[in-house]
Amino acid sequence: MGKIVYLMGKSSTGKDTIYKRLLEQKEMELKTIIPYTTRPIRIKEREGVEYHFTDETGYKEMEAAGKIIEQRAYHTYHGIWRYFTADDGQIALDKGDYIIIGTLESYVSMVEYFGKESLVPVLIEVDDGVRLQRALNRERKQEVPKYEEMCRRFLADSEDFSEEKIKQAGIDKERFWNEDLDKCLEEVSGFIRRELGR
Repeated sequence: MGKIVYLMGKSSTGKDTIYKRLLEQKEMELKTIIPYTTRPIRIKEREGVEYHFTDETGYKEMEAAGKIIEQRAYHTYHGIWRYFTADDGQIALDKGDYIIIGTLESYVSMVEYFGKESLVPVLIEVDDGVRLQRALNRERKQEVPKYEEMCRRFLADSEDFSEEKIKQAGIDKERFWNEDLDKCLEEVSGFIRRELGR
């Protein structure tokens, strides 16, 4: 049976970059799981790459059909934004290994759905000052910067990724400091290879 590599961390820790670099390592043979969101698409994002973009109606239809594996709803400055993973035929653990980016909360829900033995957690960490600067730099590039939402998300991460919640999720050796991207990527790659028996 295959496993799901679950990349997580606070906003602006470099998860997206590490995710893309891991996918470039073809020998890992990691398949992607595209999550869904109801938030607006950002500049440089593409439908079906970072997310499947939908709306509240689309979410409700999937919920009614019993296809929601896990979901998070954020009350943002711009209204409710949902992020969710759906049982839409993307995941077949009998056919290989997968990789996805999510939150600590969504990781716990995925463990409940698939079982702990099917998940390989990878928690990426960065100094909060570095994260804040990265988030600000990214938001400035948006056509319509949403600074209020950026601040809300930054503060919410402190609660969402508290040491208590990390411990409750059973994450210990799966934590990686992203001070140097290449070094972090090397450590993460080695860990995943060992966990997948490669």
